[in-house]
Amino acid sequence: MDAQRRWVRDHVPPHAQSTLDDWDGKLKLVNAILANRLIEPHETLKLQSLGIVLGDALAQVLDLEWIVVEDEIGRSPALMAAGTSIRIFPQTMISKRIERGETVDVFDLFSKTCRAVADARRDSRVE
Repeated sequence: MDAQRRWVRDHVPPHAQSTLDDWDGKLKLVNAILANRLIEPHETLKLQSLGIVLGDALAQVLDLEWIVVEDEIGRSPALMAAGTSIRIFPQTMISKRIERGETVDVFDLFSKTCRAVADARRDSRVE
């Protein structure tokens, strides 16, 4: 994941990389890479790198923690909400959509994911 973050971060000149410390800066960079079509739809690893940075922004805003989930397919990075069973998999949120031919609005995807996690947290307290 660190290599994926570095690949995305390397799209910003060293003197401006501090803008990526904030979740909004992360989203702006991911959006710019997509808007400028710097990645082809078949470049899954690069698209998944954008997903990792999207996940870092989500983790920052929603107080989520990166974990590794193992299943029959293998190991995947996921974000977990402490004290809940909430797990999200941002690494593939962008790549799956792009590979299906969809246009990705990074800010909309971020907002919808934030709402879904907030709803899930609220619902998990009801039980």
